[in-house]
Amino acid sequence: MLDLSEILTKSMGEISISHVIVTMVITIILGLMIGYTYKLTTDVVNYAQAFFHTLLMLPTLIALIVMLIGSNVMSAFSLAGVFSIIRFRSIQTGPKDISFILFTAAVGLACGGNCDLYAAVFTVIFCIVILVFRAAKLGVPKKNVYLLKITIPENLNFKGIFDEILDEYSSNYSLTKIKTADMGSVFELSYDIELKDDMDTKEFIDKVRCKNGNLTVMLSLAAAGPQQ
Repeated sequence: MLDLSEILTKSMGEISISHVIVTMVITIILGLMIGYTYKLTTDVVNYAQAFFHTLLMLPTLIALIVMLIGSNVMSAFSLAGVFSIIRFRSIQTGPKDISFILFTAAVGLACGGNCDLYAAVFTVIFCIVILVFRAAKLGVPKKNVYLLKITIPENLNFKGIFDEILDEYSSNYSLTKIKTADMGSVFELSYDIELKDDMDTKEFIDKVRCKNGNLTVMLSLAAAGPQQ
């Protein structure tokens, strides 16, 4: 069984320091491209500088790991161990953020495998595609979708009780969740709702309060539309 020093000696003997430096420069440039693409396509409220730095460093780190491992089969299993300790426990846990992490990992693996040209072409094309999708607002909903939470007493039959109000003030709505609160003394109804453009929000909430016994009513933005 090879120890760590022997693995590193055999691996480093197969690559030159100039090759390592060139690969590091390439991965840093590609990481910058990916990072700035992420910054340009992310809203200010969701943007985190630490995540930008992660996207910058990850391709270089992965490329170095791949070069150190080389063709050693036993060392290849250690690569799986390295990736298994990665945890996405920061604020960025959405599908987009995980996709960017996988993007940088793919670039790092390609550069570490001496496929710098493929990595560069892949990065340029993918970044352009992401920017075009953002500029074209592809997949953006036409209207703002709100989350409406209505608290009602446990003895109130809520089936269809708010339908008339919701039909009047919204173009579309659906009941997504029902749960109990305060030791079962109240129910909380959650709706996904598309409000009409000309509706009076205060008037809408007041009418709901008249139906739910003046208990808590919360209206918040669930998914943003084009004006975001």
